[in-house]
Amino acid sequence: MDTRLIIVAVISIAVIVLLIAWLKMHPFLALILGSAVLSIAGGVSAADSVVNFEKGVGDTLKEVGLLIALGAMLGKLLADSGGADRVVDKLLSGARKSAVPWLMALVAAIIGLPMFFEIGLVLLLPVIVLVASRSKLPLMKVGIPALAGLSVLHGLVPPHPGPLIAIDALNAPLGLTLAFGLLVAIPTVIICGPLFAIIAARWVPVSAANAPLAQTAGITADDDTTDNSAGDRLDSGISGGVADKDVKRPPSFLVTVLTILFPVVLMLIRAIFDVIWADSPDNGVRKFFDFLGEPLVAMTLAVLLAMVTFGYSVGFTGNSISKRLTASVGPIASVFLIVGAGGGFKQSLISAGVGDTVAKAAVSLGVSTLLLGFLLAVVIRVATGSATVATTTAAGIMAGLATGLPPSQAALLALAIGAGSLFLSHVNDAGFWLVKESFGLTVGQTFKTWSLMECLISVIGFGGVALLWLFV
Repeated sequence: MDTRLIIVAVISIAVIVLLIAWLKMHPFLALILGSAVLSIAGGVSAADSVVNFEKGVGDTLKEVGLLIALGAMLGKLLADSGGADRVVDKLLSGARKSAVPWLMALVAAIIGLPMFFEIGLVLLLPVIVLVASRSKLPLMKVGIPALAGLSVLHGLVPPHPGPLIAIDALNAPLGLTLAFGLLVAIPTVIICGPLFAIIAARWVPVSAANAPLAQTAGITADDDTTDNSAGDRLDSGISGGVADKDVKRPPSFLVTVLTILFPVVLMLIRAIFDVIWADSPDNGVRKFFDFLGEPLVAMTLAVLLAMVTFGYSVGFTGNSISKRLTASVGPIASVFLIVGAGGGFKQSLISAGVGDTVAKAAVSLGVSTLLLGFLLAVVIRVATGSATVATTTAAGIMAGLATGLPPSQAALLALAIGAGSLFLSHVNDAGFWLVKESFGLTVGQTFKTWSLMECLISVIGFGGVALLWLFV
């Protein structure tokens, strides 16, 4: 075992951590410099180090980057068409107060499926505040389930960037990873959402009037204590209606849900047929669904479908749809850069031989592959505050170990890394401050609610993955 390479890898990761956490450098630049340190210290020539990095960027973006762009387009049309509002109104209007936390988790999971965490949170924030006010429930009892639904989907379920990065690095089957991810996500959302919200609401008993958005919505402290005519049920029109003036006919609830689930269903069907005809790769039906379930094909078809269901059918013109799709890509430019540079760092790790060295060390020490991937992601996540950097780096290091794994275990390893990347969001994570300011919490209150919830999601998610590992 070449301990020198492991030391070099640790130093390069430390450089990235210091640049991001101490010097506040953008992760994109930090990953480039970390890759340079790794390659040069690892004995790779200057010319080869550049080639390796560029190869990693290209290989990652041609797979993950395209899917991220398509996911952003789908999410933009969902939001602008009023489809997200339709889901919220359908599930929450007239609901009993006792069911609100559970329904908020469901709403977040549905809306969060095609959306990035930050976009989904910004979209749901007014809904969370309004629902908490109308239901007379503590803000955390409504907010935590929504946060859990968004966060779990972001870390464990494709086509979100984190799982896609791990799948690409480990060559894990996407359909199987998606199926396992959904299986683990359901109990994780339940435990860390509605159930944990009961405790969080007691520890941090703030009301909807505490949130900055409450003033914009005209919600006061009196609104949280005065009885309303709806009694134990919520009023209708929770979402407040569609703000976009171009929307003439918002999509129905059924159309919205079917459009959101369309790419997921295609990928799941592919995974099912791959299992049914595992010994018949040339089967015509399997080939057909393998094509439809290819992530790029499934997401492209989903966007084309959304252009009809969330575009033309709601009253958008072709020019309007085109402008919205263009606008959807702008906010994710930073994600593109980080994901690409992360792919370059991963390739630098592999080319320097770090992956093989870690694999041999893990085997000689008897460390579980699953646990090692999880812990690597946890350490990097806590140090950098970036789930994307944690996933990319941990997956790159674990690539050597994943080579000999069967497809099912490679899929679970990708999920273990995804679970680790969610651990302990704190002051070096932009999500921490977004939640704090949006809900009007103190730093201590944010740690008691958001940070603790992220730890629970990470640990419970990994527990679910480890349980599946025993049976595959």
